[in-house]
Amino acid sequence: MEEQILICTDLDRTLLPNGPQAESKEARARFNKLVEHENIQLVYVTGRDQQLVLNAINLYQLPQPDYVIADVGTSIYHIENVAAWSAVEQWHQQIDQDWNGYSRQQLAELIHQRDLRLQEPSKQNQHKLSYYVPLKAKQQNISGAIQTVFQEHAIQASLIWSIDEPNGIGLLDIVPASASKYHAIQFLLQWLGLRPSQCVFCGDSGNDMEVILSPLNSVLVANSSAEIQQMARDGVSQRGLQDSLYIATGDFLGMNGFYSAGMLEGIAHFFPQTYHWMQITECSQTA
Repeated sequence: MEEQILICTDLDRTLLPNGPQAESKEARARFNKLVEHENIQLVYVTGRDQQLVLNAINLYQLPQPDYVIADVGTSIYHIENVAAWSAVEQWHQQIDQDWNGYSRQQLAELIHQRDLRLQEPSKQNQHKLSYYVPLKAKQQNISGAIQTVFQEHAIQASLIWSIDEPNGIGLLDIVPASASKYHAIQFLLQWLGLRPSQCVFCGDSGNDMEVILSPLNSVLVANSSAEIQQMARDGVSQRGLQDSLYIATGDFLGMNGFYSAGMLEGIAHFFPQTYHWMQITECSQTA
């Protein structure tokens, strides 16, 4: 009996073809065929919340995953069907320890920064405190002030900065220190009784770098930037982990290596048996 393979993938500009590059015609149809195999378990790893993940699944006709790591790593869901998402409470209990008994609301009361504006309640969760920040704000000063307060209260937290480009505003997510994509994948592997060698992660950007530079098998799709690719090469080289990284180049099964085409290329590199599982006879690709 063949071993299970856990495919973990970022969504935006990795599985989702929502970047400027063109998507290969057969790519998603082949990916859908691959994850139908009984030896594959599929995990979406994303900063999106539950509703935004559901929106992506519907819009791009994505296969239903077995698990979703969402909300910047602060939530893990087991997916029975599209209407049945069960939160993995053991994960919440584990990361909760980082905040030393403080709730999200209590953390907000400790923070006094005039440049920070709380995001809507729908953008918050039990372990994610999210703010809007002006693009001109000095991130280093804000981060330093917040971490100083947290250290005084023995709170271990990560500050994740990003930009909402369409709306021209900065974003700040404050999460437990252990609530990262990498730690969530590690937890899921242990929870499922799988070895790290049975896992492959696919990504495209800087917020995937913690996983890319870890010992886990990782794939950078070809539409990732040259800067990200060089950062990944340098990082795995410094750590002696060159064999754990694959950067898609295209021309695999006649595809260009962008998005899911690059994912398939890298997955077949680490798990050659999957080459036969992604073969299709009729290609119908819709977005």
